[in-house]
Amino acid sequence: MATEIKAPNFPESVAEGTVAAWHKKPGDSVERDELIVEIETDKVVLEVVAPEAGTLTDVMVEEGDTVESEQVLGKIGEGSASGDSGSGDSDDSDKEDKPSDTASEGKAEEKKASGGNGGGGQQHEVKAPSFPESVQEGTVATWHKKVGEAVKRDEVLADIETDKVVLEVVAPADGALAEIKAEEGSQVASEEVLAIFAEGAGGDSSNNSTGADSTPHKAESSADDGSGDEKVGDKILAPAARKMVAEYDLDVAKIEGTGKGGRILKEDVQKAVKGGSAKKASGGSAAPKGTATAAPVVEGERPEKRVPMSRLRQTIAKRLVQAQQTAAMLTTYNEVDMGAVMDLRAQYKDTFLKAHDTKLGFMGFFVKAASEALKRFPDVNASIDGTDIVYHGYQDIGVAVSTDRGLVVPVLRDTDSMKIADVEKTIVDFGKRARDGKLGIDEMQGGTFTITNGGIFGSLMSTPIINPPQTAILGMHKIQERPMAVNGKVEIRPMMYLAVSYDHRMIDGKDAVQFLVTMKELLEDPARLLLDV
Repeated sequence: MATEIKAPNFPESVAEGTVAAWHKKPGDSVERDELIVEIETDKVVLEVVAPEAGTLTDVMVEEGDTVESEQVLGKIGEGSASGDSGSGDSDDSDKEDKPSDTASEGKAEEKKASGGNGGGGQQHEVKAPSFPESVQEGTVATWHKKVGEAVKRDEVLADIETDKVVLEVVAPADGALAEIKAEEGSQVASEEVLAIFAEGAGGDSSNNSTGADSTPHKAESSADDGSGDEKVGDKILAPAARKMVAEYDLDVAKIEGTGKGGRILKEDVQKAVKGGSAKKASGGSAAPKGTATAAPVVEGERPEKRVPMSRLRQTIAKRLVQAQQTAAMLTTYNEVDMGAVMDLRAQYKDTFLKAHDTKLGFMGFFVKAASEALKRFPDVNASIDGTDIVYHGYQDIGVAVSTDRGLVVPVLRDTDSMKIADVEKTIVDFGKRARDGKLGIDEMQGGTFTITNGGIFGSLMSTPIINPPQTAILGMHKIQERPMAVNGKVEIRPMMYLAVSYDHRMIDGKDAVQFLVTMKELLEDPARLLLDV
């Protein structure tokens, strides 16, 4: 009896996905829990594994097709593959196999004709994943393997960074990389060829029968022989770097390469152009060759750099503009005396570190105070869904984390039941994994309230923008000593401005103000958090 292979159950905010890659074809035998197909959504790549051992008999959606949650992708039958996936199969199986077999044979013949077999094995093109429609391109973040280095099937070869997550490119079989076509830092399109992979190769790049195709010595040949890299003196230049060196007429010997093996990358040349450190002794200026007219003479260098906006930055911009256009957003402010929290932190920070192996920060206090305030003002913890209001009987607080790629908001779940130590540990973990691009899609969805801390960058006051479909967001700011009137006397106190932006369609001004006053009272007297008063 055939077993259906279904797409994963997508989260509510994900309407559909795209079939990125089939790792098996009809007739192939599969083991239970073996990776069969990858589904890409607008945020993350989901892996679909075999529900049981058997033979893949039907593929019902092709690579690039759009699928819905729990849609049937294919079927697994009993038994194992017969070695020839085209023989003895049904008409449907023949339809699936024959085009792919023909293409595979033609590709294999083409590889053989070119004289390269990667140590006797078949060669494969290693391609970038099939990006969803909302993702235009990705960046080759890291190559984990070098040319000629032995790898196992499904071992990670490279990381492709998109606007939302980092996608892993794995080895199609046991073998080794014969040639890398997309260097680290280069932009790649969906399904663009990243490298050539040879089955059965590896261990020593000098043993590959492709000769220079699969060894670093390839760089010594000219750029016209298909290698991409070029060796000038004792320096190896990537294609993009070579082009810029020619445009700006630079001395290659003066450029320091940061790529693998000292390879000079495009970024190294850009740095040299900006710093003016690679000009030739003849005094040639670092300006592109072949310009039609001479530019006006200006004292000092005036470099400019134009880079495409990352997809994550475009997504952030779209959501922020959408929030301002659809919500009746209003912001209320207050200020809190942080003296009590700072004294408590100073008194117990060493003991806290020893007991919980994490530092005691301020976010733990704010998260706990917000959890208590949200319980008292459920409207602030609600969300709007069309014409419905959804009241949440729990507190899931998102914490905005800044990364080099943009702002992400992982969510702390059930913060009311979390201890301050748990909050601090989780936030540290979120920050580290966010910067590494390792946060999962489920960790950035479903929050009921958000806290953003611009104070760590020195912001004294700002107006945060709501994170839809939530109806409120708290903005923390810099702690600054200011003269304050205390019991009829002027004292210097550590003060912080707090801001709550809220959707006036859902939250009345009275509730927003009282929510912020409750936050102020809890933070100025932390004992209230323990006594629930």
